[in-house]
Amino acid sequence: MIIYDSLIDRINQYLLIAAFFFLPLTVVGNNIAIWLITIIWLLTGNYKTKFHQIKSNSLATASILFFLAHVVAMLWTENISWGLEILRKMLPFLLVLPIFLTITKLNNSKYYISAFLLAISISESLSYLIWLEIIEPFGSATISASGIINPTPLMSHISYNPFLAFAFYLVANKLISGEKILLTERVLYTFFAFTMTFNMFITGGRAGQLMFFAALVILSFQYFKNSQIKAIIISFLLSVFITISAYSLSDVFKSRFDATIYSVTNYEENKNTSIGYRLTFLINSFELVKRSPILGVGTGDFPDEYEKFNLINSPTVPATVQPHNMYMLILTQLGVVGLVSLFWIFFTQFKTALTSSNALVKTTGVAMPIFFLIIMWSDSYLLGHFTGNLFILFSSFIYSNRLNV
Repeated sequence: MIIYDSLIDRINQYLLIAAFFFLPLTVVGNNIAIWLITIIWLLTGNYKTKFHQIKSNSLATASILFFLAHVVAMLWTENISWGLEILRKMLPFLLVLPIFLTITKLNNSKYYISAFLLAISISESLSYLIWLEIIEPFGSATISASGIINPTPLMSHISYNPFLAFAFYLVANKLISGEKILLTERVLYTFFAFTMTFNMFITGGRAGQLMFFAALVILSFQYFKNSQIKAIIISFLLSVFITISAYSLSDVFKSRFDATIYSVTNYEENKNTSIGYRLTFLINSFELVKRSPILGVGTGDFPDEYEKFNLINSPTVPATVQPHNMYMLILTQLGVVGLVSLFWIFFTQFKTALTSSNALVKTTGVAMPIFFLIIMWSDSYLLGHFTGNLFILFSSFIYSNRLNV
């Protein structure tokens, strides 16, 4: 029995490493690794022990409650088919995150993170090859009418830049952690940090760029633990320097930055822009929230109910199936009750990180929820495959109760 359990655990660890590696590269490969682990867990018995492991982890129970809030809200949903689609997208919060919290090992974090960073380096290399016009754009990479390349072939820039920002944080955190690392590793991590910073601003993902600046602030406060003034000054100077440099050197960043300012200040005349859409979605969704603030309109009814408001308030703007704002999506579907269940996930993450004695948990465990709390204002990042699985996979070992047991 001990040999059997050891074999299953070894298989799971290899599959976990594969899941982290495939995450930035291929949806199919990532899904195969994740669901193989889940199926193995479901079929290998010892359910009483597994149940107690899940029950003893506060993030696992919070994740399950978040999913169950969606299930309950199906009771007053009229659009059952879309409700089932939302449940499918949210299924990892019922199965994957709680199960993975019982499988991952914090002591194996270096393997998980290394696999992820290796994959990011591959993705980043492809991005540079496209940007330098060495290879033709493929996949999600695009060229605008003005000839500017959006060099993110393996996922859209909306997902790619948050991945890049998170990878930058992991690398920079390694460099400032005080942990003893080989000189070759330090040189490699430093090179990686610079190339990721430059890559961040030749693509158009504004949420990821905001996440990058948040990473600079968090890293400054984590490095200058005993001097908040230094942290504020350093993070401010770095942010200003990088912003000015990016604005001067990157046509993509300059055009996106100018477009953001113009769209916000001239919203009424620019509703049919990326920013204009998001502001319109937000305004109309808020009207929807006022109809049912406590319980929401139901898990599947957002598209139909939103379209009614859109036809009245903004008929020239296309309707949407989700408001590109995670908080507003949950509020409209599940009401304040659902929003509380979402925030409970982040509360448990902060609580675990702040009470931990492990350096990785104390730093990355605080940074990750902050990143998502920021970027979820601009899109429903827990709903999509890439960023949703990024959140789940890293949460599964950062907030796990397990070491090498």
